[in-house]
Parts: sequence; structure tokens; C-alpha cells
Amino acid sequence: MTSSSPIARTAGYKPGLAWFATLGSAWVFVLVTLGALTTSIGAGMAFADWPLSNGSLNPNGWRENLAMFAEHSHRLSGLMMGLVTVGLVVALGRWEERAWLRRLGWAALVIVVVQGLLGGFRVVLNDWYLPGVAMSVGEMLRIPHGILAQLYVCLLLAIAVACSRLWIERAVPVAPSLRRYGLLCCGLLLVQLTIAATMRHNQAGLAIPHFPYSTRQGGWLPAEWDFRVALNFAHRVMAVVLTGTLCGFAWRIHTDRGATLLMRLGATLLVTLLSLQILLGAEIIWTMRAPDVTTGHVAVGALLLAATFLLTWLAYRDRIETRPASTP
Repeated sequence: MTSSSPIARTAGYKPGLAWFATLGSAWVFVLVTLGALTTSIGAGMAFADWPLSNGSLNPNGWRENLAMFAEHSHRLSGLMMGLVTVGLVVALGRWEERAWLRRLGWAALVIVVVQGLLGGFRVVLNDWYLPGVAMSVGEMLRIPHGILAQLYVCLLLAIAVACSRLWIERAVPVAPSLRRYGLLCCGLLLVQLTIAATMRHNQAGLAIPHFPYSTRQGGWLPAEWDFRVALNFAHRVMAVVLTGTLCGFAWRIHTDRGATLLMRLGATLLVTLLSLQILLGAEIIWTMRAPDVTTGHVAVGALLLAATFLLTWLAYRDRIETRPASTP
């Protein structure tokens, strides 16, 4: 008779799992940056087919042509990210005792599959138009594709941090108000990123071609309004709101007695990223949307959300880990 061995799920820090999750969460920023570059240079339809590129996994000339390089690299990095996520789900299922963490892995896998399908349908449905809508169905799918990418980043970071020695072995007894403030900041950032994705894919980045004012005469409000101008102006207003709330979040972390040294360093990094993001946003206007500046603005925006989310996630560590264990 043969008997199957039980799954060796154990509590405690697992270095191999922690490093694998960390590498996966780092690679996702490569994917986001390549996606931002593809959009910035208008290379989303460098190949008219999917899932292959010109019928091949290695299309001719893709390394020499910038548009083809950006789009094909984005596709290859997305494939790699999918494989990493599958590996992460398998590893969590095999060795991780915490059921809620295993469920996060499955959620990440669902999102990466949906992301792949959205990216593919963006190409396949590029010539499909709905009555009375200027954008094609494929073009419209770029917006949820960009938004979902940010949620995917947060999920991978949550898994990586929950696998770390810091999370497993050290309590973080911060004030409940700090946790709630962090959630507010994450919510506002997701609203801003949704506005930004809608703005980018409606070609509204230069709808207000002046900064910091909205008119050449120095007016704060645009002289004329339409949908694209409203998107651009909403993005600017949210930037002002976020500047205040994120600085307030950083200050609360620095003054909270339960915050760790790492959280205080993270709060300083948060303010640094915020300052860089504001500068890059201004440079987009001043350089008339230079592709490298625009790509940097998207990448730093993802890092800003990541830093805010990680600080909030760490603030919730004790509440999450003190919940009764779920049954496998």
C-alpha cells in the first residue's frame, strides 16, 4: 500500500518562500514600467495579433524597432509574471500555514489571468466600435488594464511582506487612527490612478497645456471645458489633495510610538517619491509629454502607491495576525 504524505505546512519564517515572493513583487515593477513605455510611445498596436507577435514568440526585428521592442517586451514580461504567480500559488499551497495568505495568492493569480486577457482583447478588439463611442472596445480596455495592474502590485507586495521575517517575528502596535488614515490615503491614490489611466488613454495629458496655472494668463480654472479638460483638471486637484494627505500620513507615522524604524524610513521615502512625482507631472507639461518623462511619472506613481500600501499593510499587521486561524 502507498500512502500520500501530508502537506508540510508550517508556521514561521521560510527564507526560500520569502525571497521568491520578494523577487516576484520586484519583477512586477518591470512589467508596469514596460507597460507605461508602451502607452507613452503609442506602441500598443505594434503587433496586430495576439497571443503571438506577428505569429511568433520571437518576431523579426523586434529588438531594433522601439515600438516593437516595448510591446513585445511587455508581453514577455507579462508571461513571466504569470509563471511567477503560478509558482507562488503552488509554493504557498505547499508550505504556508496561513489560509488567508494562500487565498491572497489565488487572488493574485486570478488578477494576472484577467490582466492577460484584457491585454489580449485590447489588441483583438481594436477595430470594434460601439455606436456613438469614439474609442474602440480595444482602446477602452486599456483603462481597466491599467487600473487592475495597480491592484496586482499591491497584492504581490502584501504577500511578499507577509512572508518576511519582519512581519512574522515582530509586532507593530500602532494607533488605530494611523491604520484608518493609511486606508484613506490608499483609497485616494487609487482614485487618482483611475483618473490618470482614463486621462492617459483619452489623450488628455496636455488638455491643459500650462503649469501650475490652467491658462496662459495665470488663471487657476480652465477658460474652456470639455471632457478631456475636466479629466486633466481633476487629476491636478487630486494631486493637491494627495499632497496634503500623504504628508499628513508621513507625519503621523513619525509621531506614532508604535511605528518601527523601517516604517519611519518608509514615511521619509513616501515624501521623497511624492516630491519626485509632482516634479515629473510638471515636466510632462513643460516637455510637451516627452515619452521618458511620462513613463517615469507612471512608474513613480506605482512606487508611490506601493510605499503607501506597504506602510498601511504593516500598520495592520497585528490585527491581521491576531485573528483566529482559518481552517485550510
